[in-house]
Amino acid sequence: MICKRRYDGYRTDDHPADPYKTGPQDASRSALANACGTSARPTGRDIALSMQVSKVGFPLDNKLLASLPRGDFARLIPHLSSIALQQGAVLIEAGDEVDYVYFPHYGMLSLLAVLRDGKAIETATVGREGVVGAMAGLGLYKSLVRVVVQMPTAASKIAATHFRTVVATSDPVRSLAIRYNEVLLSQARITAACNALHSIEARFCRWLLQCADRAASTTVPLTQEFLAEMLG
Repeated sequence: MICKRRYDGYRTDDHPADPYKTGPQDASRSALANACGTSARPTGRDIALSMQVSKVGFPLDNKLLASLPRGDFARLIPHLSSIALQQGAVLIEAGDEVDYVYFPHYGMLSLLAVLRDGKAIETATVGREGVVGAMAGLGLYKSLVRVVVQMPTAASKIAATHFRTVVATSDPVRSLAIRYNEVLLSQARITAACNALHSIEARFCRWLLQCADRAASTTVPLTQEFLAEMLG
């Protein structure tokens, strides 16, 4: 397809339709609707046109969002906002209602099982490959785990109420929530087996590799105290 004009440095074609025209950001969403190309998936150019560039990154930095068909991603983007999350912050407490669903761009979130005596141990981690709180879209309104920002993280967040609406009308988004919940359950099973059968040194090595994978970095900015808590 030949691009006919430019928008803020990005080449676009002349499609007149504007399915994203819903508010004060009409101009940027119009550019998203007119983005050059007809790929089934949204592209980085789409997001650069639709959202202001910032250090927190773009929704498509999250692999789950990037995997969605273009039309289904378009249902989410008007409700997404990008935020920076400070290390150590508690996003969701066990037993609390899930208000937001988080799609990390970089960094890592920890899912902790909280015991009656207040102690907690990590059961799974989530980075740019995943999502936290997605089962709220399927009726699981209360969190079963505490969610902590393990490393400095940026993420796209969407209100759980909006996410439920999208899940009700989009099979790919509903499937995304179900499939990734299975991934988290698998992580929890592996963690349980590792905790029962492996030495602390082996568990530590596995945990470091897992962190590096989630964060896409060989640098893990954590204290020994925090590491001890995560390893129980």
